[in-house]
Amino acid sequence: MPSETNLTNHFLIAMPGLEDPNFFHTVTYICEHTSDGAMGIVINRPMDLHLADIFEQLEIEIASTNISEQLVYLGGPVQSDRGFVLHDSSTEWNSTLRITSEISVTTSLDILEAIASDKGPAENLIALGYAGWGAGQLESELAQNAWLSGPAKSDIIFNRSSQERWQAAADLLGVDLNLLSSDTGHA
Repeated sequence: MPSETNLTNHFLIAMPGLEDPNFFHTVTYICEHTSDGAMGIVINRPMDLHLADIFEQLEIEIASTNISEQLVYLGGPVQSDRGFVLHDSSTEWNSTLRITSEISVTTSLDILEAIASDKGPAENLIALGYAGWGAGQLESELAQNAWLSGPAKSDIIFNRSSQERWQAAADLLGVDLNLLSSDTGHA
């Protein structure tokens, strides 16, 4: 795939008119984009679920109550029973994909055990499920103006509230989403 179409380490920002309930007003961090398709994690859909709930189900003991209150996110509609941890790239775990020198994604249990014992990555976002696109599907959706895309910043993933992330990602592009119309027209 030519580098100009590779959206790895980019944000996909749902346009105001995107009405798919899975992606309405979402920002998705693209972890991998190849000619075979794309995979990303929605970073602004907190669930009514905390890490304590996940750790209890996995029978992992928690070292700190601060960790137990951390929200879990709905990462996307695909495999919503599978966990994904976006985190800083300071350490690699059993199943880590290093996306950049700053951001990685891990799917193995060892990272959750480390987080529970206060030995995990300082910056992390835990999600259930992911967003996936087949070959050419994402490019087609971009051509239909369903998404804005632009380079990602770890600060938005790890240091902004979930409510701020959609507009903060658009701010990187100089776009005020409140000024965009969801209507399309023809001259």
